[in-house]
Amino acid sequence: MSMIEVTRDVKNPLLSRREITCNFKGLSGRLKKLEAVDMISKKFNLEGKIVVPILLKNETGRPVISGSFYVYEDEKLAKEHLKAAVFARIEKAKGAAAKAEGEAPSDQAEVKEESK
Repeated sequence: MSMIEVTRDVKNPLLSRREITCNFKGLSGRLKKLEAVDMISKKFNLEGKIVVPILLKNETGRPVISGSFYVYEDEKLAKEHLKAAVFARIEKAKGAAAKAEGEAPSDQAEVKEESK
């Protein structure tokens, strides 16, 4: 049984995008937008395409997250259709993830230097 259950997968020719709505089972409170994008990209083989997380919503009383994603072929088209705030949030999340990964090894190196 898969953790991702697709509830809606529609091709929107007017806006030249694919709209995917799915449920992530058992990941309530632990799933981040960038992780969800990676999971969707791997499941649908969307390498090289722009996957934009629109909404991740926890369901009350159930360990399920409902997510909506837009898949674009071109980043320029995505920036035309969506607000700049959406991309600002994605860049902020990428920066926070990179900063968290970058700090962990340097903190360990400082601890080793202090112990010597």
